[in-house]
Amino acid sequence: MKFLEHGLLQLKADVTSPEAAIRCAGGLLVANGLVDERYIDAMIASYHTNGAYFVIAPHIAIPHARPEDGARESGVSFVSLAHPIAFGSSANDPVDLVFGLAAHSGSEHLKLIQRIVALLNDARCVEALRAMDNPIEMESLIKGVRA
Repeated sequence: MKFLEHGLLQLKADVTSPEAAIRCAGGLLVANGLVDERYIDAMIASYHTNGAYFVIAPHIAIPHARPEDGARESGVSFVSLAHPIAFGSSANDPVDLVFGLAAHSGSEHLKLIQRIVALLNDARCVEALRAMDNPIEMESLIKGVRA
């Protein structure tokens, strides 16, 4: 299980649509061998079919697909956006923090969500994520956070 490791981070991505933000987060998962390319297409299809249900809090999206859509291993990528994007969530738009979630099983899905929630429960962590401009900062940020 890989969680916000250096190769799974992209900061200040210059994208202009929800689909491009999802592709960016999914591309990190693909590049790290966690998912097949078709997983990204499934994340985008889910967004088009189900809407922005994965925009879970102000500024925060966690796009994902089902394990059978190409998840090889479990992990989480992170993309901060250079400019916030409206995903269609009236309560939580615009989004500027995107966590790409890939879970190989239901139990791993829950573990990853717990780790993300532990990180996001601290408003200082959320602000640090929004301001982060060096991927090395992520390691020290999550070091003290326990799920």
